Amino acid sequence: MTYIIAIDGPSGSGKSTVSEILAKKLNIEYLNTGLMYRAVTKYFLDKGFGENTDDKILKYLLDEITIDFRDNKLFLNDEDVTDRLRNDQVTANVSWVSARDYVREKMVDLQRKIAENTSFILDGRDIGSVVFPDAKYKFYLTASALTRAKRRFDQGESDMTIEEIEKAIIKRDDYDSNRKVSPLKVAEGAIVVDSSNLNIDQTVNKILSLMGKNDVL
Repeated sequence: MTYIIAIDGPSGSGKSTVSEILAKKLNIEYLNTGLMYRAVTKYFLDKGFGENTDDKILKYLLDEITIDFRDNKLFLNDEDVTDRLRNDQVTANVSWVSARDYVREKMVDLQRKIAENTSFILDGRDIGSVVFPDAKYKFYLTASALTRAKRRFDQGESDMTIEEIEKAIIKRDDYDSNRKVSPLKVAEGAIVVDSSNLNIDQTVNKILSLMGKNDVL
């Protein structure tokens, strides 16, 4: 019997790290949906287009994109771009890209196809509310903005200070929570897990403790 675990939450809450560890512990597949939106963002930016570009152009570019996951690596048009998706430029632009309805429609359709007939854990912002509203397990992972800023700073993927990252996180939270298409929110039936005072292992163990014994190997 296959099942879906949906883990939603704001930027920097640790969704990706926690989901990857959970997938290994549960021996199921993992899909980082956030990287998919970052890949689209990178493609748009590489082509020289931004937030004010006509939607007709962006839709045309979107049709040129193929996204595949192989061995936990994301391939954009058959090129491994995994290590180029978390820089400051992509991070600063991914919100407006993911807010476009035509982008989300294509990504949601792809996510559903990838996770079809297989037990999967997916992390994102609308997994439990839109992509898989009937997921067996739904969690909303969060943490304070300052905690998330410190974590992102420690990852060494940003040239900004902790204070600058915190401001960017708060701005993105507001944008994602108030956008018209698939806003960031706690999905109906989701369990909120605040990891502000928890490390990665403690967060993983807390989620495991909230799952059914039959699904925890």
